[in-house]
Amino acid sequence: MKLYHSADKYDNKVPSVVTIGTFDGVHIGHKKIIERLIENATNNGLESVILTFFPHPRMVLQQDSGIKLINTIEERIQILEKTGLDNLVIHPFTKEFSRLTAGEYVHQMLIDRLNVRHVIIGYDHRFGRNRNSNITDLASYGIQNNFTVEEISKQDIDDVAISSTKIREALLQSNITKANKYLGYNFMLTGRVIKGKALGRKLNYPTANLHIEEEYKLIPKNGVYIVKSYIDGKIYFGMMNIGTNPTVNGSHQTIEAHFFDASFNLYDKKIQIELLKHIRDEKKFDSVDQLQQAMQQDEDFSREYINSLV
Repeated sequence: MKLYHSADKYDNKVPSVVTIGTFDGVHIGHKKIIERLIENATNNGLESVILTFFPHPRMVLQQDSGIKLINTIEERIQILEKTGLDNLVIHPFTKEFSRLTAGEYVHQMLIDRLNVRHVIIGYDHRFGRNRNSNITDLASYGIQNNFTVEEISKQDIDDVAISSTKIREALLQSNITKANKYLGYNFMLTGRVIKGKALGRKLNYPTANLHIEEEYKLIPKNGVYIVKSYIDGKIYFGMMNIGTNPTVNGSHQTIEAHFFDASFNLYDKKIQIELLKHIRDEKKFDSVDQLQQAMQQDEDFSREYINSLV
């Protein structure tokens, strides 16, 4: 897959078939659309292209929107790379870009930059200044400019929207199993390991304290989770706590992972952690000893679950 961080840089020698969208989560509903895109491109000797925008338009046009996304942009790229897509174009979304008229958008983006021959798009797609044009308008531009428009049905678009909503709700309710089912892969958190208060080490459970830079990344409900991570080419399982550490009067949310049977220094290393299962909600214990006992029970449960996967 070729990656372009602007449509201006796209190599448009070969005509393309394009679909446009956020594709947050790149879940099983999205993958049906992507498979359709790739099949059309293959059958017609075209390049398959996903056109998406970053930052998310709501981040730019509604700066207080507080939008939370299932994937960071880097995670989205990583997942799309595995789909067989030819090209991913991530075009910068700015206020200036949002002011393009429908005609300017079609000519500048789809025709001039992407050399489009076919567009696969949702029935409810809106584009142009104030989002005042729709799929019927796009089809009219196509007739005038030698490209065709294929509609993604209401049911397929609704399936995508419903899946995205269910994934977000499941994550906020700590139902990782359900979220992973809709995603078609394990939900992940990606960040850099920073120094914490070393409480875990004192409890004989040293942890990697994960800092996620992207404030728009959706973080699951506070609690304890079974996790796995690929570190230096090897799989490590463990357990992770998301929360405020109320037993020791913590004041802000942290993400701390303890990997089983591992001894390495991950400080300042960027790692990705996959969430497999929720164990329990975060709880304030009466003493540090009770907390340590609970962590031992969490470990026993986690190891039993991990062994069941093998």
